[in-house]
Amino acid sequence: MNKLDRMRLVVEFVEENLTGDISVDDVAKIACCSKYHFQRVFYSCFDVTFAEYVRRRRFTLAAVDIASGQEKIIEIAAKYGYQSPNAFTRAFRAVHGVNPGKLRSSNVKLTTYNKASFSSEMADVQKTGVEKMDYKIVERPAFGVVGKCKKFEFDDFAKNGKQFWKEYVGSEEYKSLCRLTDGRPGTVSNSPLLTVYFPSKNNKQDTFLDVLGIEIETERNTEPFEVHTVPEATYAEFECSYREAMKTNRYIYGQWFSATGYERDGDKPDVVAYFPMPWRHFSEMGMRWWVPVIKK
Repeated sequence: MNKLDRMRLVVEFVEENLTGDISVDDVAKIACCSKYHFQRVFYSCFDVTFAEYVRRRRFTLAAVDIASGQEKIIEIAAKYGYQSPNAFTRAFRAVHGVNPGKLRSSNVKLTTYNKASFSSEMADVQKTGVEKMDYKIVERPAFGVVGKCKKFEFDDFAKNGKQFWKEYVGSEEYKSLCRLTDGRPGTVSNSPLLTVYFPSKNNKQDTFLDVLGIEIETERNTEPFEVHTVPEATYAEFECSYREAMKTNRYIYGQWFSATGYERDGDKPDVVAYFPMPWRHFSEMGMRWWVPVIKK
């Protein structure tokens, strides 16, 4: 069974359980991959996080139930997993722009989010992906990274991660971090700046640790920054510019894994190395992705 077949099973599972419990654990098992890997594959396929997709589908159906007038709003809220009517109202308003009670008192416009369709969404992935992308399989030893870290849920990262790091790189703390090595590249990464995405240990939580930092070689005073160890691993290595970063990531998780005989290596982290180019626009900065892999 290939990736598309597994995603079809996931979509069908969601549709059958919109009024029940839907956990990332369950759908990751259906997709035959880790929660971390599943989140990225789903996002690359449909350009929406899994949690947001489920939320949109639930409130599409909830709007129909409310408009029909056959159940109390508090009953409909409970039906879709909201024990608090206030929480249901806030979430409903975020999707449709109006409070649920308005549906029964006036004509309002509602937003419909359709069930994921593979004929259109997967074609879009092909369009936004690449026809050909070179990669290397490389072996890298363990090394240390010191820097700023923040724990994200995947849905929160997709919405707020970019803004969080944009604000951070303009801070005095970031300048202090860079002074630890004065811009010298690390011996393993050959890069002056890294982002490392550490999945939760043993895949127990729907979170990952996002670390922006520098490779560190020797014992030294690194306060107030935290030190993390990137384990020895086999990586698939991809190169791109900063402008092409999202397209490359969507290609890796949307197409590359299914087109090759590799799968992601457990809870080892993804590593992104940055290579600034003097006198060139920021969008042209070089990037290298290391994705930990094992042969199926």
